[in-house]
Amino acid sequence: MKTILTINSGSSSVKASLFGADGTRQNFFYGHLRDPRAGFDRLLHDLHGHAPAIVGHRFVHGGDISDAARAVDDVELARLQAIVPLAPLHLPGNLLGIELCRERFAVPQIACFDTAFHSTLPEIARRLPIPTIYGMRRYGFHGLNYAHVAGVLPALLGDTARGNVIVAHLGSGASLCLLRELKSRDTTMGYTPAGGIVMGTRSGDLDPGVMLELAQRHDVNTLRDIVFHQMGLLALSGGESSEMRDLLASNSEAAKFAVDYFCRQVSGAIGNFAARAGGLDALVFTGGIGEHSALIREKICATLGFMGIRLDHAANEKHAPRVEASDAMPVCIIPADEESVIRQLCLQT
Repeated sequence: MKTILTINSGSSSVKASLFGADGTRQNFFYGHLRDPRAGFDRLLHDLHGHAPAIVGHRFVHGGDISDAARAVDDVELARLQAIVPLAPLHLPGNLLGIELCRERFAVPQIACFDTAFHSTLPEIARRLPIPTIYGMRRYGFHGLNYAHVAGVLPALLGDTARGNVIVAHLGSGASLCLLRELKSRDTTMGYTPAGGIVMGTRSGDLDPGVMLELAQRHDVNTLRDIVFHQMGLLALSGGESSEMRDLLASNSEAAKFAVDYFCRQVSGAIGNFAARAGGLDALVFTGGIGEHSALIREKICATLGFMGIRLDHAANEKHAPRVEASDAMPVCIIPADEESVIRQLCLQT
């Protein structure tokens, strides 16, 4: 067994896990960084000389490839740099992680792609209703965590895990995925991570006419900043906050409105996927909000009783692995763990 360091690097944070050859695991997080290099310097210090044999990196977008992971040589690095416009909020930070780890560790660097899990989308889910000459399609994201959820579902649900299961990955970035036979069959995010349901600073799906009007008023760089940094819960709350924990703690009407809007969109997406699938066998919550907010889960499920979704209040408050009421459809909470999936991909690549 090899010592593997997993990296999830963003524009202002670095999240890492060190998996020892002896089966141990250490987690590290460095947030609110003005200079990501400082985060890597702190990580290097905190590793106390434990050098990895492999470094695995979470990459939000892998482009058109279906590979779950690739070794990053100069050719692959150039390919990744070329697809930055597909995820301009995330890929620059992912690439910086490669650069900084190359400086610090003379070991193989492996890129692991969130988009790969959705390579099983059928054409009717993959296709966008625009001319094919533009070469755009639905990619889907959060795939590393969806792969983790799919891996642990059978132990929680038995044969039911292979039915129609909706997974709600709810955090500052949020999406839903419809699983069947533990594979992705539909997902809310589309060509970029800006689509789907409303998020912390991203609107999710919008009337295209809104974007046309905004494009008339702003240059492309300003518009990109608006799309990725100024919409979503931040806008709905009148600029109060993009963080769900802050909105839940607030007494303002604007914060309450943003919370209700978010829950309504998630409920609607669950109903949408259930209708497309012809029924639902289980619902899963994951991600920072999905795992830790009993109130959000309660609000989302409040209108879904007609589908057989009802929560056990005590189990929900305790964030138990199973939170459904007796004789109701299974509702699970599965903590996100992209790092374990990255580790496994590093061992296989």
